[in-house]
Amino acid sequence: FILFEKHTNLERTASVHRQMELFSARVCDIMNESDSVKRLRLEVPHPDFSFRAGQWVDFFIPGVDTVGGFSICSSPGLLQREGVIELAVKYTRHPPAHWIHTKCSVDSPVAVRVGGNFYFDPQPSEPVVDLLLIAGGVGINPLYSILLHAADLLKHTHVHRCAPGHTHLCYSAKNTKELLFKNTIIDICHEQPDKFSCDFHVTQQSSDIEQELQPYTINGRISEEELKRHVDPEHTLCYLCGPPPMIEKVNSDLQKVGLSEDRILFEKWW
Repeated sequence: FILFEKHTNLERTASVHRQMELFSARVCDIMNESDSVKRLRLEVPHPDFSFRAGQWVDFFIPGVDTVGGFSICSSPGLLQREGVIELAVKYTRHPPAHWIHTKCSVDSPVAVRVGGNFYFDPQPSEPVVDLLLIAGGVGINPLYSILLHAADLLKHTHVHRCAPGHTHLCYSAKNTKELLFKNTIIDICHEQPDKFSCDFHVTQQSSDIEQELQPYTINGRISEEELKRHVDPEHTLCYLCGPPPMIEKVNSDLQKVGLSEDRILFEKWW
């Protein structure tokens, strides 16, 4: 989601459900996801800590008064397997993001609290859905978590029996350098082409598109015509995350092509 600096995360999400418990965490790795985005890996050792794919955390930093709010970009399965979560944070002057980009180091202690009503957590009693994930900019973070969770569910259908049918990702960014996680997304689509597909959209690309990305990349914004190709009104469930104008436009287009309002899920962070 997009963070607006004039409000703290606690103010923006005051009416949104969040867990009560605050969990201690430790930064165990820091990676450059792009020129402006750092990916943090956090070890959260408490056995009671959990989250659903798509949720975010209140992010508490010792010595920083402002509480951050960042979507978890990893899957619940990674937490179960390795005891860690990941956050991908774009550089801004907002104090928590600025701290991550300028002062954070391996072994930095922080604390997190999970919240959010925007998540994918299918149950065996529910009908199978096809997922349509639509991301703009760093709005990819919760949708990447959902994509990874869908892949985990498909790998373990003998246990879960609630994996989605087909998952399609529409992901828009200014240029290919700002497409986060693109290599892993392509790998997932290659591994199970009958279950996963993706389209990358670039809106301000000035250089040639890299050869390996060309089969997946479209110049221009996500169109109503493209959405129509991926919407089945009876089976599609859409998760949408990005800048507010994009959410408004895509939400309107989805309803025009027949997807009912109750099958379009998004958060308004403004």
